[in-house]
Amino acid sequence: MNLSSYILPIFIGLILIIGLIKKVDVFSEFIEGAKENLKVGVEIMPTLIALMTAIGMFKASGGLELITTTVAPIIHKLGFPAECVALALIRPISGSGGLAVFESILNDYGPDSFAGRVASVMMGSTETTFYTIAVYYSVTKVKKTRHTLLCSLSGDLTGFIFSALLVRLFFVI
Repeated sequence: MNLSSYILPIFIGLILIIGLIKKVDVFSEFIEGAKENLKVGVEIMPTLIALMTAIGMFKASGGLELITTTVAPIIHKLGFPAECVALALIRPISGSGGLAVFESILNDYGPDSFAGRVASVMMGSTETTFYTIAVYYSVTKVKKTRHTLLCSLSGDLTGFIFSALLVRLFFVI
């Protein structure tokens, strides 16, 4: 066994030892934290349901496929793989949807293909922007997002563009 197998048990043990040293009822604190997190989960549930419903409707309506086929030829001429357009569209909205599209790319084109490598870099360098903003802002009760959405989507766009550029640079495709 390697050291990584022991990290979690060591971490839990350290928490218990520090709790004993500081004379803190660790179990009561754990239960209190669990209660608070359940309240947060209940508060964000309507937002999550609405977001997942909207994503499902968008995919089922054919909207994602329509946008993908329309944009793909233009994007391909810019050096971005047309196979990754659907991932670029769905990733900022849904992590699970993005993961499904990512898996489809890997199954269809292979992990060592240009599309597979670009999709892999995209998954690691972009965020589920709308989901993250919806969850965090609903929990913190922030009503005015100001420049958050624009800045976040700019970061995602940068991740998409540079994923193709860096895969070309490092893998000389």
